[in-house]
Amino acid sequence: MPTFISTTQEEKAMIKMLHLMFVLLTLAAFVGKMFVSVTRPDLLTHKAVKIAPHVISSLLLLSGIILVFQGAWLSGNYGWLIAKIVVLFGFIGLGILAMRSEGTNRWLAFGGAIVCFIYISIVAVSKNPFLFL
Repeated sequence: MPTFISTTQEEKAMIKMLHLMFVLLTLAAFVGKMFVSVTRPDLLTHKAVKIAPHVISSLLLLSGIILVFQGAWLSGNYGWLIAKIVVLFGFIGLGILAMRSEGTNRWLAFGGAIVCFIYISIVAVSKNPFLFL
């Protein structure tokens, strides 16, 4: 099956590198926001701190969608892609819970979100949603 978006190898590599950059920025923004919420919660009221993570996450999602259509990954075995999307919703939910909770629940949700992030990263590289099988 042909790809949906006609691009050169250089363009594909550029989009992939942008996607990986947004992955790292998303993780840094999440961990940074958690750190700031504990050490300097007053900084969370700044407009840039509120908006930047959403912009980064949106660009991450957009670059991921572009990569899916560039690679024609919908034409073959795409169980790994579905697994990433499902766990992404878990990451988002646990991230929201971590930001809104306090005490033990906050840190359990934070840890769960990090586990989701690691799982998504491993599945992205291995293309295997069943990590240990």
